[in-house]
Amino acid sequence: MKISRNPENIHPPVAPYVHQIEVTGPNRWLTLSGQIGMEIDGSIPEDPVAQLKIALDNIRKNLDHANMEIQDITKLVFYLVGDMEAQQRKEIMNDFLQGHLPCTTLLYVVALAAPAIKVEIDAWACKEV
Repeated sequence: MKISRNPENIHPPVAPYVHQIEVTGPNRWLTLSGQIGMEIDGSIPEDPVAQLKIALDNIRKNLDHANMEIQDITKLVFYLVGDMEAQQRKEIMNDFLQGHLPCTTLLYVVALAAPAIKVEIDAWACKEV
């Protein structure tokens, strides 16, 4: 069972996420390597917003392959190089999450694995058996 909570003794979430998710009982866990904005043909667009959308789509494809859904995501960690307009990022995330609120962390970093990569996302998911 997954129980989402926002404790009353800390600030409310400042974006589409929840502060904590407790998992109990028999579950299947999926841990993804960092997903980047690379298309299946190996191309990476220059635009970080396009990379964000592709990285999220790659997460969705990984979930599909594991017979999981967006609602099974428990944690997302975003690594961004350079600036990305916050409202645009939130809108993309709202579209992707479809009302689901996982735990999230956002980090701005100096660089990722290659100069062309501006976005990487770690994801964890849990599905009740």
